[in-house]
Amino acid sequence: MAKHQFQTEIGQLLKLMTHSLYSNKEIFIRELISNSSDAIDKFNYLSLTDEKFKNEEWAGKVFIKLDKEDNSLTIGDNGIGMNEADLMDHLGTIAKSGTKAFMENLTGDAKKDSNLIGQFGVGFYSVFMVAEKVDVISKKAGEEQAYKFSTDGSGEYEVTPVTKESHGTVIYIKLKEEEKEFLEKQRIQTVVKKYSNHIAYPIMLNYSEEVTEGEGDEKTTKMENKTEQINAATALWTLSKSELKKEDYVEFYQTIAHDSEEPLTYIHNRVEGSQEFTTLFYIPKTAPMDMYRPDFTPGVKLYVKRVFITDDNKELLPMYLRFVKGIMDSEDLPLNVSRELLQENKILANMKQHSVKKILQAVKKLTGEDEKQFTSQYNKLIKEGIYTDHVNKELLLDIVRYKSSTQEGMVSFESYISRADSEKKVIYYLLGEDEKMLRNSPLLEAYNKANIEVLIMDDKDEDSIVTPMIGQYKEWELKDITTIEAPDSKTEEEREEIEKEFKALTDKIKEVLGSEVKTVKTSTRLIDSPSCVVNDPSDPMAAMAGIFAQMGEAMPEAPKILEINPDHEMIKKLATLDDTSLFGDLAWILLDSARLSEGIEIKDKGAFASRIASLATKVI
Repeated sequence: MAKHQFQTEIGQLLKLMTHSLYSNKEIFIRELISNSSDAIDKFNYLSLTDEKFKNEEWAGKVFIKLDKEDNSLTIGDNGIGMNEADLMDHLGTIAKSGTKAFMENLTGDAKKDSNLIGQFGVGFYSVFMVAEKVDVISKKAGEEQAYKFSTDGSGEYEVTPVTKESHGTVIYIKLKEEEKEFLEKQRIQTVVKKYSNHIAYPIMLNYSEEVTEGEGDEKTTKMENKTEQINAATALWTLSKSELKKEDYVEFYQTIAHDSEEPLTYIHNRVEGSQEFTTLFYIPKTAPMDMYRPDFTPGVKLYVKRVFITDDNKELLPMYLRFVKGIMDSEDLPLNVSRELLQENKILANMKQHSVKKILQAVKKLTGEDEKQFTSQYNKLIKEGIYTDHVNKELLLDIVRYKSSTQEGMVSFESYISRADSEKKVIYYLLGEDEKMLRNSPLLEAYNKANIEVLIMDDKDEDSIVTPMIGQYKEWELKDITTIEAPDSKTEEEREEIEKEFKALTDKIKEVLGSEVKTVKTSTRLIDSPSCVVNDPSDPMAAMAGIFAQMGEAMPEAPKILEINPDHEMIKKLATLDDTSLFGDLAWILLDSARLSEGIEIKDKGAFASRIASLATKVI
């Protein structure tokens, strides 16, 4: 009998399950029943599409057996089953990076950590919160040999050939002495109703109950074996909305999403006519932990006439909606539709587009705390959608939110234009990487003085690609304030007069700085700061910033324009300064301090520090 070592991460996980996660032990029942349901789904599909199984008389079911004498609980199914390789791959090693991801996301809070179990596909191991020993006996459909996977969770497992009549899986759980509560009929019924009531197959509970017969002196008691169904066994999405309560939707969500929280919202829709399908989608309150992982687990299952087809197709919804959980059930797709046909199928394409609109419309209706919660979790993905989904761009623009220079929290484009100048029809924005730095940027000074709201876009990697693509919202044009003239109360003649007055100074600064700046000019945008740097809107490289960001490459550095504040006392004194050495130091300090205020790294930090020290020495 060969023994095998668990993969390192599995060993760590088993230790965690055995010693730490005790806050919500009952979820092991939810996880094992969910696995059984998936296995039955897969055989159900085979029984309808594979000639080898079409003649088999079969009805899917999950069974649970309570044995108080043996102190054991058994959960089984008549689904597709597993062979030796499946048992070792699914139970002895990591599937994808689920276990690694689980371990990486542990918080140290046992209650929160136990709620991660199902999200990462490591639900089977939750049994070790209550088990002393586990045997998994399974026979794969279409194969003769059955196998038993055995472990006590200590670091080793065994896989041995055994005899089993029919396909499916039986999990025998020898409970720890202190876990006898899971042998009580009422306890199991409560857990199943709470988590698994709407599993689409009957869940049959087998238990022994003391029965009294006769009366008086002839009264006798005996143990009687009983079996009863303990779930509703209806495909919830097939029921009409009028038949369902909010708690029904919530219970079903928590089962399919392995989540202890309620969803943020749900969207249940049935379409009839030339094409018939039903969809039930949920938006989790908290983003799935693997949402930004390349091997994320899709959250939507595809059914055809209530027959499960696939749960690993990442194209059932657009990638930017990968956080959505739920069901798509078509009346028109063929049962034997292949993965390749799914990618090109017009029926599925129509279902997909209809589903996307319904989901986005539901998100748009969110208000108050629900809206804030959605934005905090998924705003980045909505921006991804703006970039990739041109068909639904207008809806996405209604949903996306940004920080503001004048408002608390996050604001929509719609709320921005309700406060803005309706004649100019301009939405101003400032792009960067650090919110605090952007809010304190000299570039905002003139806008703040004029009480003009500016959107603070501090997700530069995303916004530098997406924002240029937006172009405009309704009839309102988006403008980067670093590429336009700032609001100014001076007349054109007054500005020309100032430029003439300070031309000798700007020329002199340009001479000192050389190719480090494109040009030096007087500014209309500065109120309190002596200088700032801005992009030259006519520079072709500025227009290509989004393209470079899209390719993930740093944009070749182009010299910026240095603007000086003619009203600042430092600039006025600089215009009359005769000390050439001091003038040179101050010119460079003007440039480098302006760069720092915009989060631009100074090339020669040593020279900057030296100039500051030299200036301080002269002042002292």
